[in-house]
Amino acid sequence: MLSGWVVDRPGPMVTEPLVKVRRPVPEPGPGELLLRVEACGVCRTDLHLAEGDLPPRRRETVPGHEVVGRVVAYGPGVARFREGDRAGVAWLRGTCGICRYCAAGHENLCPRSTYTGWDADGGFADFTLVPEDYAYGLPGDQDPAQLAPLLCAGIIGYRALRRSALPPGGRLGIYGFGASAHLAAQVALAEGATVHVLTRSAVARELALSLGAASVGGAYDPPPEPLDAAVLFAPVGDLVPVALAALDRGGTLAVAGIHLTDIPVLNYQRHLFQERELRSVTSNTRQDGREFLALAARIGIRATVTPYPLDRADQALTDLAADRVNGAAVLIPPPHV
Repeated sequence: MLSGWVVDRPGPMVTEPLVKVRRPVPEPGPGELLLRVEACGVCRTDLHLAEGDLPPRRRETVPGHEVVGRVVAYGPGVARFREGDRAGVAWLRGTCGICRYCAAGHENLCPRSTYTGWDADGGFADFTLVPEDYAYGLPGDQDPAQLAPLLCAGIIGYRALRRSALPPGGRLGIYGFGASAHLAAQVALAEGATVHVLTRSAVARELALSLGAASVGGAYDPPPEPLDAAVLFAPVGDLVPVALAALDRGGTLAVAGIHLTDIPVLNYQRHLFQERELRSVTSNTRQDGREFLALAARIGIRATVTPYPLDRADQALTDLAADRVNGAAVLIPPPHV
């Protein structure tokens, strides 16, 4: 039997929107892998789904889309994986492959795209299915808890960093410093950027300094110098004008989250004039994932991980909502017997 969690009635974590379930282990269909989950990262998107900021697309869906697991079975037509191989499951789960967005290399914008833990069951369980075409091969000799956050926090942070148009050796502002931000910061630092972190969490500021940030401050504080680029990871619309005002001429702000509270009225002269840009980030392409995972291996990105046993997934989301997680929360299922 599969043991896991589903989103029952979305609402604040105090209303206990997650409930435990036991179900038959699913059978892989054509082109699918069945994974025994070794670790699953806890993403803020999972919190948005649990609390109802993102409306559920199906009832009682297992959340979780930063999944590391071992292949235990596969369906007809699978070519790249065999039993015992390690595979990774990320947010993007399916695209049509034929629309103009897919044809142009922008599959993240596909109108028929589907997502792990939203359209189909994810990794808050001890087994999960994934289409082979959207699975990533992962090294079998690394700690799965270290690999799990790379599969969404890392990939989305990487796309957000690229969307921010940070120039070589540029000055980057990071607003919010959780799972995704602390991985994106390592990419920026490895590429020679000066990184300034603005966040309300004192623990996160300490982590930022330990990773090499040039300065840290409160979320609403001005950075010590104008920024060439900024990424907003905190889902707080009030920070959009703050970050835009911190940009130098020609700077770009990328908003990394899938959900954001309302943005206040912007003043054109103060926030956008002199060719400052505001960009959103929507999901990722598989090419983003391949590029980031190769880069992470090359530069030695390390995730700061707060582990939780699988049966405390509700506590992990509660802690994430209260900003009590240092780095990335990761769920660890019990050993299979």
